[in-house]
Order: sequence, then C-alpha cells, then structure tokens
Amino acid sequence: MKCAKSLAAIITCTAIGLVHNANACTGITLKAKDKSVVVARTIDWSGSEMSNMYVIVPRGHQSQSLLPNGGTDGMKFTSKYGYVGLAVEQPEFVVDGTNEAGLSAGLFYFPEYGKYEPYNPDDKSSSLADFQFVSWILSQFSTIDQVKEAIKDIHIVNIDKRAATVHWRIAEPNGRVVVLEIVNGVPTFYDNPLGVLTNAPGFPWQTTNLNNYVNLKPGTAGPTTMGSIILRAFGSGSGFLGLPGDFTPPSRFVRAAFLQSYSIQQANSYDSVMQAFHILNNFDVPLGVQFAEGKAPNNMPSATQWTIATDLDNRIIYYHTMYNRTLRSINMMDINFETVPYQYHSLDTVQRQTIVPVEISATASAPEPMRTVQEIGNKVFNR
Repeated sequence: MKCAKSLAAIITCTAIGLVHNANACTGITLKAKDKSVVVARTIDWSGSEMSNMYVIVPRGHQSQSLLPNGGTDGMKFTSKYGYVGLAVEQPEFVVDGTNEAGLSAGLFYFPEYGKYEPYNPDDKSSSLADFQFVSWILSQFSTIDQVKEAIKDIHIVNIDKRAATVHWRIAEPNGRVVVLEIVNGVPTFYDNPLGVLTNAPGFPWQTTNLNNYVNLKPGTAGPTTMGSIILRAFGSGSGFLGLPGDFTPPSRFVRAAFLQSYSIQQANSYDSVMQAFHILNNFDVPLGVQFAEGKAPNNMPSATQWTIATDLDNRIIYYHTMYNRTLRSINMMDINFETVPYQYHSLDTVQRQTIVPVEISATASAPEPMRTVQEIGNKVFNR
C-alpha cells in the first residue's frame, strides 16, 4: 500500500475525532414505491478543511492496514469486489461507499461510547484500522451476514489512542440496514429498520429516545379549546412543534427520523435521491455554531463538507460539497472493475460554486391570456 502522506500525517488525520463538538454526521435511508433503496448522509467536520476525494478501487487491488504502533504492516486484503467510495485525507480512509454487488457501508463518529479491544502486536496480521474497515467491507462482501460472520476473525483497532471511536452503517440493496457498534471490545450488530444514524450515544438509546416525541405528527395541530378561548396554530406543520432543531447527535437523530418517515414516498430511486438531498439540507451545519462566539477556527463555507446519496439499485453515487452544491454523479455501471486502474481524485476540481447565467432573450414573449382572480386562486389553492 502506497500512502499519499507520511505516517505521522496519517496518524494526525485519524485523530480528527478528538473534538467531540466538531463532527455531526447524519444518515438517512429512503425506499421508493418501486422498492429501490437510497442511502444518504452528510459528513461534518468544522475543525479544519479536510482533503476530500472519491476513490475507485478495482478487483484484485491489494490493501494493508495501518497499526497503532506506527506500523504499516497490519492485515492484508485483496479486493474481491470493485467499489467506489468517498474518502477523507487518505484514499485508504473511505468513510462511505458502495461496491459492485450493491453493498454499502459508512463510518460515523461514536465518541466516548465505543471502545475497541486493546491492540495485541501478536495479532497484527488480523488487525484492521477502524478507518479502513469500510474499505475492507466493500472489497470483500456482498451481504451483511457475510460481514457479521467474517468480523469474528479480525481485530478492529484505532491508529491513535487519542482519537474518537466510530460506528458503522451497512446497507443492502434490498433495504436491510444494520448498525455495528463496538463497546468494551465486543462488536454488536443492530437491525436498523429506519436506516437513520448519527453519532453518540449508542444506537439502542437513540431509538428509545424517539419515544420522548410520541406527540409529534405531520400536519397542523388544533384547534383546541382552553376554557372559553380557542387556540389555533400560527401556521402549517405545527404537528411537529417540539421537534428538536439543534445539532447535537440525539436531536439530529430525532429530526432525521421524523423528516424521513413523513416525507412523501417517491416513485423511483432518482426521485428519492433528489428528496434525500432536500431532507439533508436540514442538517447542513453553519460554521461557527459548534464553537463559542468568535472562536471558530476557520472560515469554510460550511461545517458540512460534503453530502452523498447513493442509488443502491442502479449503483449511482451522487454528491455535492460545501464549495459546490451542483450534483455530480458516478455511475458504477459504467465502470469495468476488472480493468479500471486504482485512482482517487478531489471531490472539487475547482472550489467554487457552479453558476449558470440566465440568458435574456431578444425576442418578446407571446401575450398570455389573462386569467381571472378566481382561476388563479383555484390553481394556487388546488381547488
């Protein structure tokens, strides 16, 4: 494995989970009427601008894990499946991706609540860095059950003991989604029927916490009577009054679960992808809100550095970045994973928003028949 940076730089990069309030990734899953499945998520890091890239990995590509003691001679694995992933800082650090079989995996921070088993140098040939776990999954397996079986034979470790632990979302194109968490050295898989994931606390707590919002429902609340006074909502959507709007992981989990669950089910995967980006707009973290006033360490466009949505059925990955919200796509069906060379490229060729100027016609528009106020009202109010 050839690394693009020195080992010291790699160690530093892996420690980006140290500042707990600086990461706020949010994941959702949408299922269309035609049974197609879309997984989507943000990746948020406000501490510094990361090197963000997409990686194309062919079948037969050989990888080797980094180790906590500074070594680069950890577990070796060769890709059985080709895959495409989005990586941070190092092309080896794929944090979200999908393989040619349609299996998807993503890494989310899990500070304070996870704990890996202690690293044993005698197990280095079966020890795998947590930031390379997604690559291992995508390169080796086509189903969740295969991952669950194979994890018994490996040891997941972190490269730097100062870094936060992580947990993972794994999804199949049939809609099955699980969360993997390692607590006290023990890996545990949880079925995730909603397909929602954020960060800490643990996944079982997050789902239990949804019960605190049993009163929320779509639509408009009321009217209701209080003595002789009639109480009416100020506007539509008041059934969600009390939905948490802050950026803590529990609040984002609740908000994602409700916004996803009550969004209108789309006809197909393309429409679901477009809907996923709209939902995740609600989780775009403005830079500075995670720090005391005037203490933000940089002036990036957003703490949400990129957002990805993947059509698992058609194997198409869509993304936009904090610099350019124009959607870009990678169609895996167009890639021959037997012959394509291993490669990685920046998510943005130019760090600037694509803007299309509106061309003003030199020809006057044809007169449009004037509609009556009633006709306009009927259309506006759908009556």
